[in-house]
Amino acid sequence: MLTTQQLSKIRRDLHQMPELALQEQETQKHLLQVIGQFNQQNLQVMTFSQLPTAIIVRIQGSHPVKTIGYRADMDGLPVQEKTNLPFSSQNEGRMHACGHDLHMTVALGILSYFSDHQPQDNLLFFFQPAEESESGGKLAYEQELLAGQLRPDEFFALHVTPDLPVGTIGCRLGTLFAGTTEVNIDLYGQDGHAAYPQRANDMIVAAAQLVDQIQTIVSRSIDPVAGGVITIGKLEAGVVRNVIAGHAHLEGTIRGLTQTMIERIDERLRAVAAGIAKSYDAKVDIQLNQGGYWPVENNPELTAEFIDYLQQTPQITYQETQPAMTGEDFGYLLAQFPGTMFWLGVEDRAQLHAATFNPREEAITVGVETMIGFLTAHMHRDEGEQ
Repeated sequence: MLTTQQLSKIRRDLHQMPELALQEQETQKHLLQVIGQFNQQNLQVMTFSQLPTAIIVRIQGSHPVKTIGYRADMDGLPVQEKTNLPFSSQNEGRMHACGHDLHMTVALGILSYFSDHQPQDNLLFFFQPAEESESGGKLAYEQELLAGQLRPDEFFALHVTPDLPVGTIGCRLGTLFAGTTEVNIDLYGQDGHAAYPQRANDMIVAAAQLVDQIQTIVSRSIDPVAGGVITIGKLEAGVVRNVIAGHAHLEGTIRGLTQTMIERIDERLRAVAAGIAKSYDAKVDIQLNQGGYWPVENNPELTAEFIDYLQQTPQITYQETQPAMTGEDFGYLLAQFPGTMFWLGVEDRAQLHAATFNPREEAITVGVETMIGFLTAHMHRDEGEQ
């Protein structure tokens, strides 16, 4: 099993080589080198032409009744690092600002243990590219990487958070992360001279009315005790002060705690846009793109068992957390396979995606030991239920 010092070195090596979605070639090469040093007796290591930077490692169980999956995302962000750490990113304009270097390191730590201690059930470690964009989890599912012998019966994953003390495990029943949808809206009317508005069709006015009505969707169409939000973060229209704009472009996001809620917001947004088109005699083109960023809805039974394990294990500090409105494409995989995602506290003043994000490495060992302990207890519990 990898030592604390070895885990720290692996994390620092990975931190220096952040790569963007679907470009994780050096990261994959490094992961394969590390995995190649483990006991290979029960391991099957696979790469895939249809998703070239992904890795799946399958461990054959001693008396398997199911396959348990564990996912670790690989990609970095287009952020210029400003931590001044001696192991800062060596890739200009790229940084592991979301903690995926820790995610991969924790997965390697768990994998190294079970390579030496054959698990009862089959284990499947999925090193996933393209979480930050391109919906790598959805791509893997659609391209059937997680099918047949590689289909998990359950799936687990973690995400680091600077908002919890180092090593604290945060989780909850229900939704952990919201789902997100990108919104792009174009309104087409007729440009014209500012002095002759009757001869034009002003899309700034139409866009303003649309933005105003969008704000009523959550407040009047969504259960007030539930959570959802629509943000229009960009509006472009017009070229000069004395010309009426014949085109306006809006960009924003929808965030909701359940897929049903997101689909309801989508439906209302389309209806409101259609109403604006009719009211202003305009053409309104609306594009909604959710991709794989579905809500992370934890499976009730597995999550209850996981939380019970955390609460019953004295060396683990557990904290129930509230849903976060940030997005995560593990939600798409949880819509296909029952599973649980949880937070691992890394205690930092800087937030995720910040150029100064510097998570505490002590949390790595906590994540590794927590999952080794839980998976072992989980497999033994299932054995008792046979």
